[in-house]
Amino acid sequence: MSTPDDLFGPDNLPYGLFTTADDPGHRRVGVRYGARVLDAGAAAAAHGSPHAELLRQPSLNPLMAAGRHVWQAVRGALRSWLTDEAHREATERHLIPLDEVTLHLPFEVADYVDFYASEHHATNVGRIFRPDGDALTPNWKHLPIGYHGRAGTVVVSGTPVVRPQGQRKPPSEPLPLFGPSQRLDIEAEVGFVVGTPSAQGTAVGLPDFRDHVFGVTLLNDWSARDLQAWEYVPLGPFLGKSFATSVSPWITPLEALDAARVAPPSRDFPLLPYLDDSADGIAPGGLDLRITVRLNGHTIAEPPFSAMYWTAAQQLAHMTVNGASLRTGDLYGSGTVSGPEHSQRGCLLELTWGGREPLVLPDGKRAFLEDGDEVSLSAWAPGPGDTRIGLGDVTGRVAPPR
Repeated sequence: MSTPDDLFGPDNLPYGLFTTADDPGHRRVGVRYGARVLDAGAAAAAHGSPHAELLRQPSLNPLMAAGRHVWQAVRGALRSWLTDEAHREATERHLIPLDEVTLHLPFEVADYVDFYASEHHATNVGRIFRPDGDALTPNWKHLPIGYHGRAGTVVVSGTPVVRPQGQRKPPSEPLPLFGPSQRLDIEAEVGFVVGTPSAQGTAVGLPDFRDHVFGVTLLNDWSARDLQAWEYVPLGPFLGKSFATSVSPWITPLEALDAARVAPPSRDFPLLPYLDDSADGIAPGGLDLRITVRLNGHTIAEPPFSAMYWTAAQQLAHMTVNGASLRTGDLYGSGTVSGPEHSQRGCLLELTWGGREPLVLPDGKRAFLEDGDEVSLSAWAPGPGDTRIGLGDVTGRVAPPR
């Protein structure tokens, strides 16, 4: 069987969670194949797979917790069921048109961590907020900076994002005001989903990255810049970030991105051993992902993930080097993806230079997001041969404050 949609062909096979109109209470593991979704549990049962029970669960967490050997076995079986002519009849009956399913958050989020890994983004933000000082903080090129977010507000693509309220202090006011954010923004990111847990007190080293990370998803970490600016000194992001983080309904297995692996940018300082990915035997940790950011259907940026200074493997190593444990369903974001060009900036804060240079779009100017605005992220990566691997879109529309 072939698929007309090469972004989601047999070299991709991302996982999701879906229901159908005739059985809305029954969440099922699905695998996207072109413009259809394979009911993975039903197909596994039809083919007598020993992993059928894992694929019949109402969440991806059991499969994710099963470990890398199971992930590889299941992926190999799925590819065979979908491409081997001998399996065509038994598989075809479990393929459902994509427009006939409802997609859900594909896994139960355990913990959420967000990083700050783009040198271009961090430099731009530093110049905006500290025009007379150093753009990067002294620690930035020695460790991946991150913060703990709120797992309970991670939502699936399509979920409305209610404009947050909180304290903000305009420079012209002597005291803070309370009300809806006036500087609502997006952050185009890539999320990494942990499958295999680790024991508390045990660090996860760079070579163990692929044994623990199940897959990749697009992520939009919505940000209220005015709330954030008032609250973040001295302890960092809180209400300005915790109200919503949107993720794609599809998780692309790491194995599907093998052809997209690239070396990260050269480092300016020698790294401490636990972060040093220049050693023999450590595969390149960068990924050539091409992201597109659209606002109300208009392309406003195309950030390249290959430009990220810190890799996902380094982020995982740093996140656990103090002995912090991993849990199945942990999610960590790359931080805003930005490149060196203006058209490659992954948030409105950079694109409009703090709101001073609004974007001119066919439907009006934008410094920051207005109620009713819809933001969509999409991405693809090089696959085997001349193929492309698509990451599932993540979309959110801004709703008025409540």
